[in-house]
Amino acid sequence: MYQHHTGAIGAYKILNGQDSQFNIRVMILLKNYKNNRIHLTSITFSYLLCLQQIKNLLYMHIPQMAELAANGQQPDILFWVGCSGSFDQRAQKITKAFATILNKLQINYAVLGKEEMCNGDPARRAGNEFMFQMMAYQNIQILNGYQIKKIVTACPHCFNIFKNEYPALGGSYEIIHHAVFLQQLIDEGKIKMKEGGEFKGKKITYHDSCYLGRGNNIYDAPRKVLEAMDVALVEMKRCKSNGLCCGAGGAQMFKEEEKGNIRINSERTNEAIETGASIIATACPFCITMLSDGVKGSEKEDMQVQDIAELVAASME
Repeated sequence: MYQHHTGAIGAYKILNGQDSQFNIRVMILLKNYKNNRIHLTSITFSYLLCLQQIKNLLYMHIPQMAELAANGQQPDILFWVGCSGSFDQRAQKITKAFATILNKLQINYAVLGKEEMCNGDPARRAGNEFMFQMMAYQNIQILNGYQIKKIVTACPHCFNIFKNEYPALGGSYEIIHHAVFLQQLIDEGKIKMKEGGEFKGKKITYHDSCYLGRGNNIYDAPRKVLEAMDVALVEMKRCKSNGLCCGAGGAQMFKEEEKGNIRINSERTNEAIETGASIIATACPFCITMLSDGVKGSEKEDMQVQDIAELVAASME
């Protein structure tokens, strides 16, 4: 069963100080964090490009925290986009879908824009505690400066580190994952689905993100969101508390996998294919990447991998 082990994190910290023994790709990742102040440079430009794409494609205003503060306004929620949601082209579609929902429902929200930096999760998972704390304190200073109380994010990694690890450093906020937020909006009647939507009756299987499911015990919310669309939900043989990782956890996203008989993402994709589903739904940009790669290497390349926000945005009235 997935859980955090301080011993494993400690081992990563030791290896992190021994370049010859640590995976070279992780070392490059951490070096880039250190040298380029990641998210203050390249990712910031990509994030601003993403914002502009949203505005151009959807003709909507994406409110930024600095704008609201300058006018003496405070949002009900801060939408934390995250590195994947701002930098990765596939994950940008999730950002667009969720922003579309927020705007359509006239939710009072804002994003940090160029002030948003990486929360430091990859650095801590890879064992660089100093770098993590440096990033965390910078983010906490910004969030507390804006008196942020409630944060919604589409990334389970961001959700987990804000909820469980930032409070010890002085960053205590109400953290909601977008799966739970969408379920709340559906339960409150704010999100209404189209009659006979495009996913009605379609076989969809849901993949539990480690950080959302076994890490934070959130299993029902994303499934209730799918059920609201009248899909035919089919479960994989390993699901919920017995689920299988997509293969990206523990900084695996940024390095080559260890030797073995089969890649974890391929094994998980095969389990999804066995259900007979046409769509794999998930609620994590890391899982989207890994499962999409798994589908490309399978015999069922027409299988779709979608975030629940994308499915909701396409199904709501």
